[in-house]
Amino acid sequence: MKQGAIQLRVINSLSDITESAWNDLLSPNAGPFLKYAFLNALETTACVGGNTGWQVAHLLVEDSDSNLLGAMPLYLKQHSYGEFVFDWAWAQAYEQNGMNYFPKALSAIPFTPVRGPRLLVSPKADRDAIQDILASGLKTLVSQNTLSSAHVLFPENDELEQFKKQGFMMRDSVQFHWHNAGYADFEEFLAALTMKRRKNIRRERAAVAQHQIQYRHIPGSIATKDDWAFFYRCYENTYIEHRSAPYLSEECIQLLGRDMPEHFHLIIAILDERPIAASLLVVDQPNSKAYGRYWGAIEHIPCLHFELAYYQSIEYCINEGIEIFEGGAQGEHKMARGFLPTTIQSAHWIEDPGFSKAVKRFLEREHEGMAAYVDELEQHIPLKSSKVQP
Repeated sequence: MKQGAIQLRVINSLSDITESAWNDLLSPNAGPFLKYAFLNALETTACVGGNTGWQVAHLLVEDSDSNLLGAMPLYLKQHSYGEFVFDWAWAQAYEQNGMNYFPKALSAIPFTPVRGPRLLVSPKADRDAIQDILASGLKTLVSQNTLSSAHVLFPENDELEQFKKQGFMMRDSVQFHWHNAGYADFEEFLAALTMKRRKNIRRERAAVAQHQIQYRHIPGSIATKDDWAFFYRCYENTYIEHRSAPYLSEECIQLLGRDMPEHFHLIIAILDERPIAASLLVVDQPNSKAYGRYWGAIEHIPCLHFELAYYQSIEYCINEGIEIFEGGAQGEHKMARGFLPTTIQSAHWIEDPGFSKAVKRFLEREHEGMAAYVDELEQHIPLKSSKVQP
């Protein structure tokens, strides 16, 4: 696809371009998940690509000298697993009308429901122009490849405006984030909660404490291969218990730990000198954020999940002065542990005009329902006052 001196190109592997060329497109707020090392690790360890249903199709904008001006992380999907924005009903409606919903185009971080840039632009290029080319180019890619649709999950707010101009429809999602109000310690955080929530957390922590479990906080910079291997054992066991297969391989986890150690923090629970559970934080210290990604255990202890995945992580954020801890998609139970509801949006383009109108009506109704849902959640905010707002 060409537009004057500008060329749009699809690559089937991030290794087709250099790490520096990709990373030079990333703004300071891009976060760790968009880094070349993260996305490339998923590809080189076959967590995406091949028969996973995630065909790599990153969209590039280049000038006539093949200089990279912009890019969009992009995949052609054969299913909707690992996305955290659910469109199974749309796929079923297509099928009932004798049409194929898959493959579809998806711009997102695989298996990772975090907001971040999706329209990446070189600091040397015209930002608005390149973003416009990428957004319109995505629609052209859908048309030329007989895809059903394009979906851009959790882009930045300013990018949403660009997609709206291109006719994309917006869809709301609710996540739960913990906000640091400059707490000196965990007790000060507890003091900011309502009495009911404070008592509940103390009861849960006490239930775990009676087992005399100890916790190792391991910065990624000093985590060993054995540490990562144990974490993966716990992570894998969580999927096995839910009768599904993990998205990531141990090879991928080891590679990420090697190539991006500054962005990881492991927390391991130890009982009678035996490691029994682990959780992983992805840390974006320049932007003062931490992301709770995975947790798992090989031995069941009541309330250990809350302690390891939430309370130990909150203590870490307080100690490190991290402002926001994102608990991930879904999970109203997080509110009882001090998290607040946050609405974020995704952008969707449906190629078929008839289905596009139907989806538009659906999204309008869903938006109203989601607004009512958030209003209801806000009636149960765990803080005693609105000291912190998402």
